[in-house]
Amino acid sequence: MKKEQSTIEQAQNEFKDAQIFVSKKAVTRLKAVMSSEGKSGYYLRMSVDSGGCSGMNYKMDFDEKQKKFDKLFEQNGLKVICDLKSWLYLKNITIDYSDDMLNGGFKIENPNAERTCGCGTSFSA
Repeated sequence: MKKEQSTIEQAQNEFKDAQIFVSKKAVTRLKAVMSSEGKSGYYLRMSVDSGGCSGMNYKMDFDEKQKKFDKLFEQNGLKVICDLKSWLYLKNITIDYSDDMLNGGFKIENPNAERTCGCGTSFSA
């Protein structure tokens, strides 16, 4: 029984300590977009929505308010918020950015995804 309890506690701690990681390149690009849209100081809201080739789509929006049950993270000077439902699918993701002409844009590495689509904008868990 003691081993089972420690496994549960370990899983709870891993869940509690999980993050959303944003690379410096992604932060630089996101802040540039925020500035050009007049949304400097806003949060980056990460969420998921049903749809896409693999079942769920990533959503990135700018939001000026944190909601009551949002989880809040700060990465490289960028504040990121995520609702609890989406958090189950987005914990420990890494958001990166590439300015490569052919395959550039935001890239999300999701350790929770069982399958991702070729374009990288949807996944299943």
